[in-house]
Amino acid sequence: MAESAIRLDRTDLRLLTLLQREGRATNSDIAARINLSASACLRRIQRLEAAGVIAGYGAWIDPKAVGLGLQAFVRVQLEKHGPSAIEHFVERVQRWDEVVACHALTGDMDYLLHVVVADLEHFSRFLLDKLLDASGVADINSSFVLRTVKQARQLPIEPA
Repeated sequence: MAESAIRLDRTDLRLLTLLQREGRATNSDIAARINLSASACLRRIQRLEAAGVIAGYGAWIDPKAVGLGLQAFVRVQLEKHGPSAIEHFVERVQRWDEVVACHALTGDMDYLLHVVVADLEHFSRFLLDKLLDASGVADINSSFVLRTVKQARQLPIEPA
């Protein structure tokens, strides 16, 4: 994925907003809705993909529908904060399928993990066998999701 400072105009922003909401719409439908020709629309999409603005495409899957009924947010504090300790932790996190997002934080804890698992037993195995097993973790604090009130999948990029 290329990273460049691409300049986005109002039409690009409208295009991105529409793609976020309706990623399966046809190119001709998208073009008509943002008042472009199909070929101009396709060129813009290809330019946004090449620049890394559009990072990919995918389906949104309901975790419960595939047997993943428990979500948790786990705050992690590392024992050491040198480059090799951080690299070691980051490499391990990349291999854990249960971690769907990992964010480096400011404040008391170093990382926030979004963990998706089947149940409490699965979470316990993840915690003991992966997170706490030689990954350089000093402390963790877990919060379980009781109910998701909002989960936006679109960025607020609509043009002003």
